[in-house]
Amino acid sequence: MAADSCHPRGLSWFARSCIPADPARHIAVPVPISAASTSSNPASDSEESPISALPDELLLECLARVPRASLPPLPVVCRRFAALLASHGFLHLRRAHGRIRPCLLAVSVSSAHGAAVTFARALLQLGASSRPELEVAALPLPPPLLHCAGSSAFAHARAVALGREVFLIGRGATLRVDALTGAARACAPTLFPRKKFAAAAVGGRIYVAGGTARTAAVEEYDPAADAWRVVAEAPRRRYGCAGAAAGGVFYVAGGVAVSGHPGGDGAPRALEAHACAGSVDALHVASGAWAWSARPRAVPGGGCVVGACGAGDGHLYVVASHAVDLSFWRWSGGGANRGGGGSCGWVALEAPPVPRGSVGLGMAVRVALAGVGGDQVAAVVNVAAVRGHNAAGGALEGLVVVYDIGGGKWSRAPDLPPGFRRAACAAVEC
Repeated sequence: MAADSCHPRGLSWFARSCIPADPARHIAVPVPISAASTSSNPASDSEESPISALPDELLLECLARVPRASLPPLPVVCRRFAALLASHGFLHLRRAHGRIRPCLLAVSVSSAHGAAVTFARALLQLGASSRPELEVAALPLPPPLLHCAGSSAFAHARAVALGREVFLIGRGATLRVDALTGAARACAPTLFPRKKFAAAAVGGRIYVAGGTARTAAVEEYDPAADAWRVVAEAPRRRYGCAGAAAGGVFYVAGGVAVSGHPGGDGAPRALEAHACAGSVDALHVASGAWAWSARPRAVPGGGCVVGACGAGDGHLYVVASHAVDLSFWRWSGGGANRGGGGSCGWVALEAPPVPRGSVGLGMAVRVALAGVGGDQVAAVVNVAAVRGHNAAGGALEGLVVVYDIGGGKWSRAPDLPPGFRRAACAAVEC
């Protein structure tokens, strides 16, 4: 638990090294000072530590220059540090100093049998002007989630970014993670327990659909109120689907459509499933209407959608599996395009480069897609043998490839470390 006051006397070097030598380089950011901080302190000046004696503006300037890898421990130093690190002024200063980069964030919450729960993040810095860099750090897990995380609540979680914060949504549990500092706290869970569902952010709010046969409800999360509510009914109940957002449209792609047949007492007694793995549903968030409620848009070639995301160019991107290879598509018709045939609006792009023979019969492919920085799409590819089959071509875990939207080419990036096979991924700036 963080203390009320700061006493890191050993960090005096930190303050001296962060004060700009040239006053012209100092960037003034208005920081609200509470009345409590300006009140007289009965302690003498000699009893104050060098750091705690600094005004908020200067301390914020120092914190903004700390390397990103050293930020996670700082919020627990004291409440003052935690408040400054969470402020908009801190993010503004880091951006002004050129310390904000587009990144792919992977968050993993796991626990082995009888072992302690581990909470870790992998941050992959991406950018056209810099070489990709990977940072891995263990993070403290909020105490209220220790029990539910140990019960695999986040085994198939979805990560959705809103600004510098990433919401890790699991089955009956939600985490709010600061992408810069790694500070996490518990939030309200979804109204209906979900697993392998679709999730994406539109207009500063989060939308989830699928992942359960109990309901077709689409839920909306308001971060300011920390509350979920039902806003629509999906035309299909999908399980194992992917979510994406582009142009004010919430897309629900792939998966298996499940439906329960109630008995005389209204309880579901049988469960039917039919494949809609190669199709996409589109919800216009502003109007609450589904664009293709009767006939969803299908990916050409009969592929199964295994990953989807929206990008800065306003388009939907999907990766489809065709049993022995992968394909990559962009939907250019927009969510309102109702005309044309089954392939209307789809544009074929260069397929993600994966080792030959890694995708084949008896292999399960999972791809986490994220639009990064407005001009890139990052893909984390995981391939594992289905139970009862042998991985002839060798399994893949945490393979990262990046697609340049302008150039139309893929490139390799550092792979995620072991232990991030089921990590939830999102694009952030930090």
